[in-house]
Amino acid sequence: MTHFLLVALGGAIGSGLRHLVNVATLKALGPGLPWATLAVNLAGSFAMGVFIELLARRFGGSNELRLFVATGILGGFTTFSAFSLDFATLWQRGDTLVAAGYAAASVVGALAAIFLGMWVVRATL
Repeated sequence: MTHFLLVALGGAIGSGLRHLVNVATLKALGPGLPWATLAVNLAGSFAMGVFIELLARRFGGSNELRLFVATGILGGFTTFSAFSLDFATLWQRGDTLVAAGYAAASVVGALAAIFLGMWVVRATL
């Protein structure tokens, strides 16, 4: 239960931060392009890399800290950071073909899934 609460609290913080970035970016740049999404995806992936590397190499942090920050805060800020970590883990293990397939399946699959979901609703309503 403690792990769930750590992830939930971190997710609330990350989601709140994402909302603030969305609002600020919309005010600064307007609605023309999804700049906020790009910003949180890039910043979240960068932060995930920094955090995981520091956790693994410098601080030997606890599983609870990893859950709170990586799964919670950064996962709430952007799930793209979790995808990026999964890809990096596969790549660094030497599973380059699996990593490439995972990346292609994730991106193409997610895009196909959103259009399929939209089609299902349109077809049934």
